[in-house]
Amino acid sequence: MDFILNPWPWYVSGPLIAFVMALLLYFGKTFGMSSNLRTFCAIGGAGKYANFFKIRWRDYLWSLLVVLGAVVGGFIAVQFLSNGSTSAINPTTVAELNTLGFDNVGQTLVPDEIYALENLSSLKGLALLIIGGMLVGFGTRYAGGCTSGHAITGLSSLQRPSLVAVIGFFIGGLIMTNFLLPLIF
Repeated sequence: MDFILNPWPWYVSGPLIAFVMALLLYFGKTFGMSSNLRTFCAIGGAGKYANFFKIRWRDYLWSLLVVLGAVVGGFIAVQFLSNGSTSAINPTTVAELNTLGFDNVGQTLVPDEIYALENLSSLKGLALLIIGGMLVGFGTRYAGGCTSGHAITGLSSLQRPSLVAVIGFFIGGLIMTNFLLPLIF
C-alpha cells in the first residue's frame, strides 16, 4: 500500500513514459500539449482567422485523448493515489521564497500568491497572468512546440532542434527564477 500512496519512483514512471513514446514513434505520432491546443483552436474555427490553425483537425482527434488522460489521471492521482504529503523543498529555497512574500512554500501545488482566484481582481495579478500567458504562447510557437513535446518526444527521437529548445527552456527558467521573479515580487 505504501507504493500507491507515495509518488511513483523513477524506475516505474520512467519506463512507462518510454513505453508510451515507443508506441507513439511506432505509429508515427508525436506528443506535446501545445499541439492539442492547436487542435482545439482548429475545431473552434480559428482557421478562419489564422493559417496556422488551418489543419485537418480530424487527423489529430487521437491526441485529444492525451488531454483527457492528463485531466483524468491528475484527478485520480490527487483523489486516490495521494497521501497528502507536501513537497520536500530545500530550506534555503523556502527562506528565499518567504522573503519574496510566498507564505506556504511547498504546501500547495502552485503558489496562491500567483494563482489564487483573488489575484484576478488585482491589476498586478491580472497583468501577470495575461503577460505570462502571452509569453508562454509566443515561446511555444517560436520554439515549434512546448516543453513536453521537445523534452519528451523531441529528445527521445534525437532531434537537435529539441535539444536546443530544451536548453533554452532551462536557461529561461533560470533567468526567470533568479532575476525576474525577485523584481516582480
